[in-house]
Amino acid sequence: MYAQIWIKYLPIIRILLKRTKQDNQVLDLNRIDFERLGTGRKAGYKFTIEFKNGKVANLISSSALASDLATVMLEDANTKQILEGGFYTVSLNTKFQLLIKAVAAAEATTTEA
Repeated sequence: MYAQIWIKYLPIIRILLKRTKQDNQVLDLNRIDFERLGTGRKAGYKFTIEFKNGKVANLISSSALASDLATVMLEDANTKQILEGGFYTVSLNTKFQLLIKAVAAAEATTTEA
């Protein structure tokens, strides 16, 4: 249902995934794209996806929005290659901001300090 929207954003998401090694990344999404496809303005667009070594590590099946994003990301060979290298979280908040974090890199930095 939302796959077409995520495909549009995928090149930017891929770039931001690569940049998470330096810092967490934020992508402002176009709210209208999602509201056109959703059941209404209060459809509750909020989720977190955990990717560990190229696989989804948490339960996201209750959210079509999250499931479609995970599918689009894992079906793209270049994006999957990036995800296979660590532990990432991809979250959408109510302000339609996609937050991308490299969790494993952040934990390693904390441990070394």
